[in-house]
Order: sequence, then structure tokens, then C-alpha cells
Amino acid sequence: MCYDHYVSICKPLHYRTLLDSRACAHMAAAAWACAFLHALMHTANTFSRPLCHDNALGQFFCEVPQILRLSCSHSNTLREVGLITVSASLVFGCFVFIVFSYVQIFRAVLRIPSQQGQHKAFSTCLPHLAVLSLFVSTGIFAQLKPPSMSSPSLDLALSVLYSVVPPTVSMSSCCL
Repeated sequence: MCYDHYVSICKPLHYRTLLDSRACAHMAAAAWACAFLHALMHTANTFSRPLCHDNALGQFFCEVPQILRLSCSHSNTLREVGLITVSASLVFGCFVFIVFSYVQIFRAVLRIPSQQGQHKAFSTCLPHLAVLSLFVSTGIFAQLKPPSMSSPSLDLALSVLYSVVPPTVSMSSCCL
């Protein structure tokens, strides 16, 4: 979505050339493949651990942190460090791409001579930035909050905020 905004604002005459159906299919396939491989790595790591606690979770969908709480093994292995490194690399790469794209977009928008044109360009980007910041801020808080703040209701609320709300809001804003 970030690249779509970048091309539509910074290179509007090349939009159909740069974002044809084949390019969109390639980007979607790459995103799905990366997400699938990332999820597969975490799933394999999670279920290779011995579970010794009760297997009931207080949520309506399973997430890796809740399953890891059921595990007997709490050691930091080389495999876990590797997973954290891969995850951090993916997050950092996406973050750099998004920041670079929006810097280019804002530079292009600020060069638009009319106030109305600037407003129209900003209004197409702001919903995406709002959804992105909601997703990133709740995800970061959920992953980096101290264990003393952990409670089942807070974990559930954060899970809904970063996994259900952003896709719902972005789909509703796309379809309007």
C-alpha cells in the first residue's frame, strides 16, 4: 500500500506501467511467502518445545507468546536468537521501506503548488498512516511490555488491536 501511494503521488504518469496486475501479483506473492515462512519458523520453534502446563488459553485465538507460557523450557537457545534476528530484520526492512516511501511522498506533496492539491494528496495517505501507526504501536507495546503488566484481559485487548482492527479498518477505507 505504501508503494502504491508512492507511485500514485510521486510518479503518477507511470502508475499503470509500474503497478500493472503482474507487479501487484508479484508483490502480494512475495509478502504472503515471507509471512508464511516467518510464521512457519515461529510455529516450528513453538511446537518443538515440551508443554507441561495446562493446555487451556484464556483467548479466542492462539498466539505464540501464550503458547510459550505453557512451555517447561525457558532457555534462550541459538534457535531463538536466530528467530529474533530474522524477525527484527524483517521488521526493520519493512520499516525502512515505509519511512523512505513516505519521505519521498511528503517531499513530492510539499512541492505541489496548490493547497487543494496538497490536501487531496495528504488525505489519501493519512488513513494508511493511521492504521500503520495503530498496528505498530500496539504490536510494539504487546511485545515489549514488562511481564509485571501482563494480564489476560490486557493481552486479549492488545491482540485484537494489532491483529483484527488494522485489517478491518484498512479494508473498510479501501472499499469506501
